[in-house]
Amino acid sequence: MRDGPADEAEVDVTRRLEADRLERARDEATGVREVLREHHVFTALEDAKLLRECARRPTEVRRRDHLEHDLARSLDAHRQRAERPQRPADAEIEGERATSEEPVGSRTESGDHTGGNRDESGGRRVHQTKCMTRVLAGAVLLLAVAGCGGADGGELSDAERERVRSVERELATEPDVGPGLGEASPPAAITAGWKTDFGRRAVPLSEFQSGGPGKDGIPAIDRPMFIAVDEVDFLEPQEPVIALEVKGEVRAYPIQILIWHEIVNDVVGGTSVAVTFCPLCNTAIVFDRRVDGKALTFGTTGNLRNADLVMYDLQTESWWQQFGGRALVGELTGAELDQLPAKVVAWREFEREEPDGKVLSRETGHERDYGKNPYTGYDDIDSPPFVATNNSDDKRLAPKERVVFIERAGDAVVIPFSVLSRRKELCVDVGGQRLVVRWRPGVASSLDTGSVAAGRDVGTAEVRKGRTLVAFDEPFWFAVAAFRPGVRIVR
Repeated sequence: MRDGPADEAEVDVTRRLEADRLERARDEATGVREVLREHHVFTALEDAKLLRECARRPTEVRRRDHLEHDLARSLDAHRQRAERPQRPADAEIEGERATSEEPVGSRTESGDHTGGNRDESGGRRVHQTKCMTRVLAGAVLLLAVAGCGGADGGELSDAERERVRSVERELATEPDVGPGLGEASPPAAITAGWKTDFGRRAVPLSEFQSGGPGKDGIPAIDRPMFIAVDEVDFLEPQEPVIALEVKGEVRAYPIQILIWHEIVNDVVGGTSVAVTFCPLCNTAIVFDRRVDGKALTFGTTGNLRNADLVMYDLQTESWWQQFGGRALVGELTGAELDQLPAKVVAWREFEREEPDGKVLSRETGHERDYGKNPYTGYDDIDSPPFVATNNSDDKRLAPKERVVFIERAGDAVVIPFSVLSRRKELCVDVGGQRLVVRWRPGVASSLDTGSVAAGRDVGTAEVRKGRTLVAFDEPFWFAVAAFRPGVRIVR
């Protein structure tokens, strides 16, 4: 695209081409673009300025989101101009801009918190709904616009057709966004928009990387709703769920939901808990979210450290590492969350063994493609994570070998799934405790195919002391190597 002002015909032709490319991209990566649109909401810009700025933006995720949002807005304006030619185009654009603009607020205890504003009665949720409605309507509007031809309602001229071909050649060089929820995007400013006390930290800020979606771009679930086991009709027998029991109360949290939200703030058996899942590290960890007797509410920072989820608490905006549950930056630096015993099991097992249990509902207050995996093929055992991690040269195991990770009293051990699947059961001594580790088949990988339920059978594990389930995790090897270098491996 050229740097000078674009006339209306050029803008319309370019947008038509962009729309076609974006539609093809959606077909090639089902569900990913829908998430990206919801994770990035931007204030509308003037038509020509938007196109010029987006062409120069290094972040391809945001570039496409800008274009999709503005495309729908402009197509709508195009349709209205065709229906009411007497209405000035400038007035329509100004009206759309007034509709799109809204203040960026802070995350509160209720409502949607995509992008940082969670006022259920208005604000970003209403704005985002309008954006999504217009984007989804874009394909329909394209048909109407295409039927009308150029901006004047006639067929495209030879010059316009040549311009389309020229732009298409240029856009053919645009890189794809890639898998996931935008974690591979170029980094943004780490500290922008935070009230965190960055003067207090346990690690250098340089160790954090932008994950792409931004603060609360992957929205935590703060008001989870549950249904009875016999009411569940959206889970397949082999699908993985996180099973948690606290003081006799039993709940299941489907990975097909957590893969889109990563954190559920809940109260189980009278205990405030945070149920967390980091797809990049395959870490499913449940914490007691109380610190000094006060319950914290957690959200996603949008940042990563060693490819692992970095959480934050709403009360102080301190940053917490999911792996290990320790506050690394902010007022609460040094505080640690207690990990609770939980395990990943197949839905058939939970359904059979916990008929009176409750299951996290898909009624989350967010529109997501639950059941689909936005990280298709991510768990290829020999593939590296999206971003650089410490000790990536530790080749004792393949990067994404699943392992059982147990840590007690400063002692840590891993047992590779490749070993467990062969031996089925073994005993280990960790931190002075004798523990029994068992493996069984029948659980699908949530990070394999485009469908969580269709993933290959990777099995699952549990760790017990006597008959009591104890806290453990099933991460990828690279995560353990990054956070616990020199860890002992049982073979």
